[in-house]
Amino acid sequence: MKEIRDAQEAFKTWKEVPAPKRGEVIRILGNKLREKKEDLAEIITSEVGKIYQESLGEVQEMIDICDFAVGLSRQLYGLTIVSERYRHKMTEQWHPLGAIGVITAFNFPGAVWAWNAALAAVCGNTVIWKPSDLAEGVADAVHAICEEVMEETGYESIFNLVKGDKETGQLLTEDKRIPLISFTGSCLAGRDVATTVADRFGKCILELGGNNAVIVAEDADLDLATRAIVFGAVGTNGQRCTTTRRVIAHSKIVNDLTKRLLKAYKQIVIDDPMYEETMMGPLIDKQAVENYMFALDMALHQGGKILCGGKIEGESEFDCYVKPAIVKMMEQTRIVKKETFAPILYIVEYETLEQAIEMNNDVPQGLSSSIFTDSLKKAEQFISGVGSDCGIANVNIGTSGAEIGGAFGGEKETGGGRESGSDSWKAYMRRQTNTINWSNELPLAQGIKFGA
Repeated sequence: MKEIRDAQEAFKTWKEVPAPKRGEVIRILGNKLREKKEDLAEIITSEVGKIYQESLGEVQEMIDICDFAVGLSRQLYGLTIVSERYRHKMTEQWHPLGAIGVITAFNFPGAVWAWNAALAAVCGNTVIWKPSDLAEGVADAVHAICEEVMEETGYESIFNLVKGDKETGQLLTEDKRIPLISFTGSCLAGRDVATTVADRFGKCILELGGNNAVIVAEDADLDLATRAIVFGAVGTNGQRCTTTRRVIAHSKIVNDLTKRLLKAYKQIVIDDPMYEETMMGPLIDKQAVENYMFALDMALHQGGKILCGGKIEGESEFDCYVKPAIVKMMEQTRIVKKETFAPILYIVEYETLEQAIEMNNDVPQGLSSSIFTDSLKKAEQFISGVGSDCGIANVNIGTSGAEIGGAFGGEKETGGGRESGSDSWKAYMRRQTNTINWSNELPLAQGIKFGA
C-alpha cells in the first residue's frame, strides 16, 4: 500500500524534527480548522446527519486538541530515577513508534481522527487514516486541509488518507509495518482488530461500545438530571459511544422523573439537521433503523413498556428518521445490556445505592457513567473503587460531552484504550530506560559479584 510506504519514509525525517517544531505544524493545522470551521461542520451534518450545532462542536474539538498538542510538544517528559549503584544515573525517555494507523467511525468523523493524529504527530509519528466508508466526504475535506499544511511547511506524508471498506481496514490491522492501530467502532469489530494486531505483536488503542447509565438518586436535582439525560440520550441522534442508554432511578422519584422526560421528549424537534431549530436528525442508514426497531420489539418481549418512540413514516427522505424512545423496564434484561446504536432510553428503578451501582456495572461495556445526587457521600461512593467500573464517572453532569483535557476511554468490552488528553500521548510512543555509568567501576545490580 503506497500510503504506508510514504508514511514510513516520511517518519525517518519527521521523528528527527524537534518536538516543539512539530507542534508548530499542528498549530498551523488548528488555525486552518478555525478558518474552515463552518464549512467543515456543514459537511459533517450533510454526511452523517448530526445537527449543525453539534457538528460545530465537533470541529471545535478538533481545534481544541490541536491547541492541546501544541502545548504538549514542549512536555514530552521522562523520569530521572535514583540508581542503587555508585555514580550511576537512570532515566526514562520516550521515542515515537513509526507510521501508525487510525481507523475511525462515522459518528465523529473528524474529532476522533484529530484526537489521535494531533497527539501522534507531535510525538513524532506519521499517521495513516482509514475513515468510515459512511463518512469519506468529511475525511476528504479534512485531508485537503492537511495537504495544505504539509505543502506550506515542507513536510510530506505526515498525514495520509486511505479510503475503502472493511477489507481495507483489515489490511492495515494485519500490516507488520504499522506498530499501532487506533480503532474506534463496535465491540465485535474491535475484538477482531485486537486479536489480529496482537497476533503480530502490535499495539492497539481500542475505543469501542458504551452502554452508559445515569443513576438518579432520591435527593437529585431533577431539573438538572432531566436536561442532562435528554441531551445524553438524543444528542447525535443517539449515536454516540457515550450516549445515555440507561436511567437507573430511585423508586421514590422514578415516576416524577419519567413524566419530566416524556414532557421533554414531546418538545424535541426532529427534522433536517441543518435547520436551526432541529434537535435530532436522521440515523446514519436504514440498517440503523432496523436495529432500533428490533431492539424495541425485543424490549417488549422481555417485559418492557414503550412509553414513546417509533419509526417516522413518510416520504423516502424520512426513511432514516425515528422518534427517540423511552422504555420502562422491570429489570435489566438481555436487550438492555446490549448496546443498540440508536436513541433508545431504558428506565429501571432501584432501592439502595449499592443496588444501583451493581446495575450500572452489570453490562459488558464500561465507557461512561453518571450520578445525580446532592449527597457528598453518595457522589464519593460512586466515583470510588467500589463504585462505577467505567473509564468515565461523572457527578451531576451527563454521560456525554467529554472535554479534551481528560483521557477518554473505557474498560471491559469498551477496550481499555485512552485517547485525547492527560498522559494519553504515551500510547503513541515507546518507553526506553537508560542507565549511565559515569564511574570508573562496573558494579552489578543487586550487589552481584561475578568472577575474581
